[in-house]
Amino acid sequence: MWYDKLTVYFLLHAFCKIVVSKNLNIMSTENTDNLENIETEVNNTENGNESVNNTELTVEEQLKEELNKEKDKFLRLFAEFENYKRRTSREKLEMLTTASEGVLSSLLPVLDDFDRALAQVEQSEAKEHLTGFSLISTKFNDILTSKGLEVVKIEKGDSFNADVAEAITQIPAGDDLKGKVVDVIEKGYKLGDKIIRFPKVVIGQ
Repeated sequence: MWYDKLTVYFLLHAFCKIVVSKNLNIMSTENTDNLENIETEVNNTENGNESVNNTELTVEEQLKEELNKEKDKFLRLFAEFENYKRRTSREKLEMLTTASEGVLSSLLPVLDDFDRALAQVEQSEAKEHLTGFSLISTKFNDILTSKGLEVVKIEKGDSFNADVAEAITQIPAGDDLKGKVVDVIEKGYKLGDKIIRFPKVVIGQ
């Protein structure tokens, strides 16, 4: 029965080959699955890192944007504060000027009286009073000048300018004085650059 033993041998040999082949296939499949899992994990890790980096860049951009907004807000507030300081300084100066203007304007008639009194004393024979009037008038003028009051300079023969003088009448004066100042009836005064009383003049026609 030798051929029976040989048949059994071949059958066992074939069976072993089949088992080994199946084991190899199983191992190969497991290895392939493992490799795929590893690759997936690596890809997920890389994607996660990229996502983190993108998130970090997004946060950085947001911080830069917020910083720019704060800078812009600060610059606007600073500009508004500077404008406020300039405006309040100008208003304060205007208030002081206006207050001085009212006081000085009320003193101009007194100044006119001093000028008329001096002119009257100079024409009279009572020369002994001239020194006293002159001292008082000089001191009074010095005080007003220290407060910023100035005489508007205009003289006979000057061209008439309606921006700095007020014409109260016109008289025939010849070609030389046509359109020019013939006489100054009342002095004009200015406070700084502002004329608080225009000089009254007569012009030629």
